[in-house]
Amino acid sequence: MIDADGSMVGIVPTQQAQRMADERNLDLVLFSPNAVPPVCKILNYSKYRFDQIKKDKEDKKKSNVLKIKEVQLSHTIDIGDLKIKAKRTIEFIGEGCKVKVVIRMKGRQNAHPDISMGVMARFFEMVSDVAVKEKEPVLDGKSITMVLAPISKK
Repeated sequence: MIDADGSMVGIVPTQQAQRMADERNLDLVLFSPNAVPPVCKILNYSKYRFDQIKKDKEDKKKSNVLKIKEVQLSHTIDIGDLKIKAKRTIEFIGEGCKVKVVIRMKGRQNAHPDISMGVMARFFEMVSDVAVKEKEPVLDGKSITMVLAPISKK
């Protein structure tokens, strides 16, 4: 058993430990029920719970939630439209998001995936100053996908 001030009391029967907690108007909390002998601590449980919730909220604020945005290109996209998509991708990267670039090929376009790979290469050249390829362009059935990530600032 551990006392309210953090000092080790030793092995104490359950009834005696509960009596000690009641005398101080505190709670007896079981921390490690599977340990031999089980570990208990005398403390104010409501204050402990409040501190745990507060700590969890702080940890949640500090954690970085990663967002993945998707940009769809076409096999026959023109240079003006490609520039607009590149500008939007640069905005996403600036926000710290990863960007998944997708080209879905239809009909006869499936016979020429090399043209779509060229579109991907041209698109990456436009955004290469702010992004790196996390996943190279890969032909997966009727679509080609590539994942871009922000350049690390180390």
